[in-house]
Amino acid sequence: MNENINSEQDINILKKDRLGKLAALRENGIDPYQVTKFDVTAHAADLKTEYEVREAEILASCGDDEEKRSAALAALNENIVRIAGRIMSWRDMGKANFIDVRDGSDRIQVYVRSDDVGKELFKQFKKKWDIGDIIGVEGYVFRTKKGEISVHAKKISLLSKSLLPLPEKWHGLKDQDMRYRQRYVDLIVNPEVKDTFIKRSRIISEVRNYLNNMGYIEVDTPVLHTLEIGAAARPFVTHHNTLDMDMYLRIETELYLKRLIVGGFERVYEVGRIFRNEGMDTSHNPEFTTVEMYQAYTDYIGMMDLIEDMYRTIARNVCGTAKITYQGVEIDMEKPWERLTMAEAVKKYAGVDYNDWTDDAAARACAKEKGVEVDEGENATKGHVLIAFFDAFVEDKLIQPTIIYDYPVENSPLAKRKPTDPAFTERFEYFIYCREMGNAFSELNDPIDQKERFEKQAAAKRAQGANAEVDEDFVTALEYGLPPTGGLGFGLDRLVMLLTDSASIRDVLLFPTMKPLSANGGRPEKTAE
Repeated sequence: MNENINSEQDINILKKDRLGKLAALRENGIDPYQVTKFDVTAHAADLKTEYEVREAEILASCGDDEEKRSAALAALNENIVRIAGRIMSWRDMGKANFIDVRDGSDRIQVYVRSDDVGKELFKQFKKKWDIGDIIGVEGYVFRTKKGEISVHAKKISLLSKSLLPLPEKWHGLKDQDMRYRQRYVDLIVNPEVKDTFIKRSRIISEVRNYLNNMGYIEVDTPVLHTLEIGAAARPFVTHHNTLDMDMYLRIETELYLKRLIVGGFERVYEVGRIFRNEGMDTSHNPEFTTVEMYQAYTDYIGMMDLIEDMYRTIARNVCGTAKITYQGVEIDMEKPWERLTMAEAVKKYAGVDYNDWTDDAAARACAKEKGVEVDEGENATKGHVLIAFFDAFVEDKLIQPTIIYDYPVENSPLAKRKPTDPAFTERFEYFIYCREMGNAFSELNDPIDQKERFEKQAAAKRAQGANAEVDEDFVTALEYGLPPTGGLGFGLDRLVMLLTDSASIRDVLLFPTMKPLSANGGRPEKTAE
C-alpha cells in the first residue's frame, strides 16, 4: 500500500479520501474514536527478545531430535498476546497481508489473514484502514519462513483513525524546521529522536540520584518574580491582573535557593525552567532548564570537585563510559579536568600576561595593540580587558573539559572576592567542546558588599533603559547571615546535547521555541539557528 505525497495538494486529496473511509465506517456503526480501552499484554521489543531466548532454549534442549524440536516450537504458538500500535508499512498479498506495527518499544511484523480474522473484517481492514492508523492485535508470536519474528493475528481492532498520511517511507520527515514544529510526526517516523528524549529523561534522573546521594534536598522556587533584578539577562514581562502589577519570569533560581541556605538548609538544588528574552542559536533557547545547587560550608574548589565527579558518574551510567564522542571529537571526562585561572588561560592561549599590566591604561593599550575590542572603552579596567582577551583567544580552544577559575570582580556580582587578591573572585566556569557548560562561586555573603554590587549592576541596566531594581529582600536575608557557601549552576540541555551527540539545543527540546507559521501557505518563516 503506497501513497505518493509530493505536495500540500496531495495531502489534502489523501485526507479527503481518509475522511470518506471514516464516514463509511461510521455508517456501518464503527467509530474508532469511541474506543476507550484495549488491554495490552506485551510490547514488540520484549516479544522479540523473549521469543529468541525461548527458541534458543528449545533448540539447545532438543538437540538433533527434529520431531521433538518441532513440537516444542509449535507449543510457543499457544501463548496468545495482545499488542497495540501504529501501522507503519503494509504489504498486500491478497488474502494474507503483512503490516509493520510500531508500539512504544519497537516495530514488529503482523501477519493478517482473512481465514483468521473473518472475511468481513478483513475486507474492512483492506479497504478502510490505512498506514498511520492505530490498531490492536491479538495473536501468537512465530517466526516466518524468511526468519522474521512476527505476530500471527487472530483478532484485529481499529483503535484510532489517522486522517493525515505519514511522510513518505524512504524520505521521511527531513525538513528540520517542520521536525521541530511537528515533533509528534518526527517521533513517529524517526525512532532515533525518541531515543534522545528517553536518554534525556535518564540524564535528569541521574542528576537527581547523584545529588540526592550527596545529601542534597530538591526544592521548588517561584517562577514569577516581582522584581526585574540587575542581572545581565533580559526577562519576559507579564502582568498580574489581581495585584495590578508587572511580574517577570525568572532568569535564574539562585537568589531564592540562597535564601534557603540562610534559613538552615545546608544542601539544596532545583531542576528549574528558566526564561530569558534573548537571542536564539544552536546552544540558546528562550526557555531552557538549569540545575542549580548550593552547599553550606564549602567553597568553589569543593564545587569543582563535585561537578567533575558528577559529569563523570552520569556519563558512565548513561553512556557506559566517560570517554565519549561528540560531533566527531573524542571528549575524555575520565581523566582529571584541566584547571586554569583566567589569567593563566589568557597567558597560555593569547601570550599576554595580566601581571605585566601596571594599571588600567596599560591593559587598554595592550588590548589596542592586539586588536582586542573592549566594550567598556576608555572606562575599561584591567579586569574588563582580561575578560575581553579570554573571549577573543581562549574559549574556542577549550575542547576537552576545562575549569577556568578566578574571574575578575567586574563580571562576577554574586561571587566572593579572593582574600589574597580582591580584584578577583572565587568563581569558575567549565567548558567542554568550546562551550560554557556551567558557572560556580564561593558565594558572596557580605550584605554590604552585595548591596553595593547590586546597586552598580542595577544602575548600569537602568542606563540601558531597563527597569532594574535591587533585591532588597535578598540583602535582608544576607544580613541575617549566610554561611560560607559554594554554589553551582549548569545548563541541563547542554549536558543532554553532549551525552546524546546532538548539534543543536533544539534537538534535545521536545518543543523548542519557534516563530509562528506565516500566512503564506502555512509554511514556516526562516528562523534563527
